[in-house]
Amino acid sequence: MRKFLVVLDDSRECLNAMRFAAMRAARTGGGVEILSIIPPDEFNHWIGVGDLMKEEARERIHAHFEVFAKWMRDKQGVDPELVIREGEAVEEILAQVNEDPEVGVLVLGAGIDKKGPGPLVTQMSRASGNLPIPLTIVPGDLSKERLEAIT
Repeated sequence: MRKFLVVLDDSRECLNAMRFAAMRAARTGGGVEILSIIPPDEFNHWIGVGDLMKEEARERIHAHFEVFAKWMRDKQGVDPELVIREGEAVEEILAQVNEDPEVGVLVLGAGIDKKGPGPLVTQMSRASGNLPIPLTIVPGDLSKERLEAIT
């Protein structure tokens, strides 16, 4: 089964990327894989604190994931899977794409502020020539109605 890989983070544009991935998966018989990345620990010398912070990050990720997963199951009939990785975002996205042969499309949401589409979209766009799969960038200000029409 072809899966749409979408990155779960705290950005506003993440919502439209999630919606797009779920709608496309539902309409094409695919799946959704949600990737969340815990950034490198800045507290390496405080191992106990670092471990606690990672565990708290995992709990937040699971709670955030469940909100999206419930919507995907209830509204789109798609049961997403969650993958949590630790490291630098671009490196971990590329590793996930290369390690999971079922991932067929990477879906990212673009920011709508004047600073540009966001650091992740900018970095992944630069790396897109080396991606073994297509990269879909979903504008962060698309309405739900427009997303439904597109997908």
